[in-house]
Amino acid sequence: MQLCANKLDKKDFFGKSDPFLVFYRSNEDGTFTICHKTEVVKNTLNPVWQPFSIPVRALCNGDYDRTVKIDVYDWDRDGSHDFIGEFTTSYRELSKAQNQFTVYEVLNPRKKCKKKKYVNSGTVTLLSFSVDSEFTFVDYIKGGTQLNFTVAIDFTASNGNPLQPTSLHYMSPYQLSAYAMALKAVGEIIQDYDSDKLFPAYGFGAKLPPEGRISHQFPLNNNDEDPNCVGIEGVLESYFQSLRTVQLYGPTYFAPVINQVARAAAKISDGSQYYVLLIITDGVISDMTQTKEAIVSASSLPMSIIIVGVGPAMFEAMEELDGDDVRVSSRGRYAERDIVQFVPFRDYVDRSGNQVLSMARLAKDVLAEIPEQLLSYMRTRDIQPRPPANSSPTPAPEQP
Repeated sequence: MQLCANKLDKKDFFGKSDPFLVFYRSNEDGTFTICHKTEVVKNTLNPVWQPFSIPVRALCNGDYDRTVKIDVYDWDRDGSHDFIGEFTTSYRELSKAQNQFTVYEVLNPRKKCKKKKYVNSGTVTLLSFSVDSEFTFVDYIKGGTQLNFTVAIDFTASNGNPLQPTSLHYMSPYQLSAYAMALKAVGEIIQDYDSDKLFPAYGFGAKLPPEGRISHQFPLNNNDEDPNCVGIEGVLESYFQSLRTVQLYGPTYFAPVINQVARAAAKISDGSQYYVLLIITDGVISDMTQTKEAIVSASSLPMSIIIVGVGPAMFEAMEELDGDDVRVSSRGRYAERDIVQFVPFRDYVDRSGNQVLSMARLAKDVLAEIPEQLLSYMRTRDIQPRPPANSSPTPAPEQP
């Protein structure tokens, strides 16, 4: 909304007033809570304040008829701002007034009592008022948007021999490896948003039997036609099976699997599907240039990439891909939006060895950015959620 005022009382001895507005929401117990302050407009009795936005929840807590009180003050440097006057309105009244200039009289109760001929202390005019709907992640999920979850696991030799306890892939009979914990922690939460519970799962950086071909996107279930695993338990099962059959090798290439998921995401532009790729890696990356290019290209698609770093490596390259500080770029082209979330697994390991706690902490942080990343895609494409009641069935997801 935007407001202006006219002929406000002069409060300053040497100049005019320096007016600003304070908005209050009324509470059930008759008290008022400040919910917005405008900027100060210096040395004028006819200020025009900048347009501003305020959540409806903050203004009236969803009660459209709740009183909204607005005080007009004259700003003073020492903080003892002079009260000019006040008026009341409501969200409903403001919204009705959006097509017409509504004028409010600014009244000072003390002046009104003292002066018989007192009319008002000026007027405030509502210049513009509009309401925009802001949709939430849950609105899209209720409307039928499906999350399609793909897993990619690092099978390069830098992880260590899976038969040795020092390996990040070590299959201990007593506890999960860092890879298995990261996969289980993230997957068990995200699978609740994926209706068919079928997850394409890939490995990269291994030599495959029988001929020893190096692959950067081999299906963990050894089925090129259908790389889907049933549930996170199915992914874990295929992961353990792959560890027994493939040879950890190298180099570490991220781009092939990012591009593979991006090809599937590129076929869906109506908001019915959103793709999440989980890459679990020890952090040594060999194709940084190609990976950046793949991320920049994928940033315009309904897609997010989660990278979980396991092991003791310094993860500067992963931090760079995360793009929180500096947006990822390739050949002078910047990512349209931030789609990568990187977390180092070691930051979440519980000191007492409680794996459940470690996994819960990891999942919370890893998935924290997904809702906002999905919303940023929907906003840039102006895609609104479908109404839950009559949402039509969503098409089957494209297979990465």
